Amino acid sequence: MNSWIRKGTLAAAVAALTLVSASTAHGAACSNASLSGKYGQTISGEFLPGPGVVLAQNGVAMTDFDGNGKFTQKDFVVINGSPTTSDFAAETGTYKINADCTGTATINYPDGGWINLNLVVVNHGHEFYTVVSALSMGGGPVPTNIGSHGVRVRDED
Repeated sequence: MNSWIRKGTLAAAVAALTLVSASTAHGAACSNASLSGKYGQTISGEFLPGPGVVLAQNGVAMTDFDGNGKFTQKDFVVINGSPTTSDFAAETGTYKINADCTGTATINYPDGGWINLNLVVVNHGHEFYTVVSALSMGGGPVPTNIGSHGVRVRDED
């Protein structure tokens, strides 16, 4: 009987470890579907347009990810104390999320400007963080030190 209890306990322990491992692996895997729905964001950092020139930037955005690699966004940004638009500006973009929850995104502006982002998805897709890896405005690159944090908006039922 003692042998039977040990075998049963061992089998239960192995089964539990297998379930925990499967659950952990499943929870850690990400894809484009990891970002789906509306996310409110804060944006902050600096534009560095020339030697010794630092322009503070802050903003907010509402981004709607489709879960398939495309998004729409409305943002309101202030650079060096001046709003860049009189109201929220609309953009579109694409994104790619890797299995390890890292990814990239590109924001496309109607005037032809664009922003490339590197990002990480955290908290099971409820949040993400970005950093600007490249920005083009007016046909040329603009050095920046800008990042954002987005949080999924919950629909009230």
